[in-house]
Order: sequence, then C-alpha cells, then structure tokens
Amino acid sequence: MNTEITRMGSAAGYGLSAQERHRVLRNTYWLLALSLVPTVLGAWVGVATGIMQSLRGGVGLIVFLGGAFAFMFAIEKTKNSGKGVAVLLAFTFFMGLMLSGLIGLVLGMSNGASLIMTAFAGTAGVFFVMASLASVIKRDLTGLGKWLFVGALVLVVGAAINVFVGSTAGVMAISVAAIGIFSAFMLYDIKRVLDGGETNYISATLALYLDMFNVFQSLLALLGIFGGSND
Repeated sequence: MNTEITRMGSAAGYGLSAQERHRVLRNTYWLLALSLVPTVLGAWVGVATGIMQSLRGGVGLIVFLGGAFAFMFAIEKTKNSGKGVAVLLAFTFFMGLMLSGLIGLVLGMSNGASLIMTAFAGTAGVFFVMASLASVIKRDLTGLGKWLFVGALVLVVGAAINVFVGSTAGVMAISVAAIGIFSAFMLYDIKRVLDGGETNYISATLALYLDMFNVFQSLLALLGIFGGSND
C-alpha cells in the first residue's frame, strides 16, 4: 500500500499545496516565455556579426561549455534573489549567440526561414504534448531522472567527438537521440514542479529552457540536412 502511494505522486511528501505548486509552474512559464526574447536577440547579433565563424571546432566547444557551465553556476548561486532572473536572461542571450552559427547556416538556404519556423513550431508542439502528459500522469517519475542524466552525458561526449570527426551521420544520430532524451526531460521537469519536487521557478525555468533549446537545435539540424534547399 505504501509503495503504491509513493508511485502515485510525491506532492504530499513535499508538503506543498496545489496552489503553491501551480504558482511555481505559472511563474516558470512566464519566465520561460520571457527568456525567448534575449535568445532571439543573441541569435540575431551572432548572425549579424558572424562571431561564431571564428569559434569553430574545439575552440567553439570550449567557449560554449565554459560559458554555459559558468552561467549555470551563477544562476544556482543567485536563484533565490532578483539577480537570478537577470543572470538567467543573460544566459539565454549567450545561448542564442551560440546558436547563431547553425541559424546562419540554415538561413543561407533558400528555404531557411521556413525551416527555422518549422523547428520552432515542432519544439512548441513537443512542449505542449509533454506539458499535457505531465498534468495527467499520476505516477512518480523521479527515478527517470538518473537515466535521462546518463543519456545526456553520453550525448555530450558523442557531440564533442563529432566536432572533430565532422560526420553528417553522427550529427543525425545525435540529433535524433537528443530530441528523444530532452523531450522526456521536459516531461520529467514539468512533473517535478507539479509534484512539488522543484519549488524555485528560476531553476525550473533553466531546466525547461535547456530542454527546449536542445530539442529546437536538434530539430533544426535535422531539417537542414533533410529539408534544406539551395535552389
């Protein structure tokens, strides 16, 4: 009986009311929507300046990983104050800048703008499906987190290797796997908020932003490979 209660959800164990949990989720969604603004701005600056052209290969990887982990460390340190929002938005600008290399490559195709909108719509669709599932699934998904984390680590290692190998097949395989893993992460992260396992909306926004960023980037890479046109 006790096992079944645990499997049906962990909200009661966290001692949070439904109103408190939904307040965290609402604030998370608002901040997530706001975070898209500096992301778009960062991508625009990156495309306009061509800054990512000078950060190819291993150098680009080092800048990306170093910058991303530094920002995430700063967000964790400031998440309980108003500064956390500012640091998070600065991070999303940085991520947009890092994405500009792929954006610029796709925009160089005759149907590039259409591909970007398709990737955005696809990401939004995945998010809607995962959010809907999280609201109806009663089972506790806490145990899923460790498997997804391992999967994400494998992806990072694979992506790092492929930076030097430059294999199109590798890009395709990594992108497909990333879409699956980070779609599942969306479900897991939203469910954590709904169950009361995540009570800080800045941390929740960071997690969901990274999920969406990776799904969008992977979708765009696949669309560029399979649907890109230079006519």
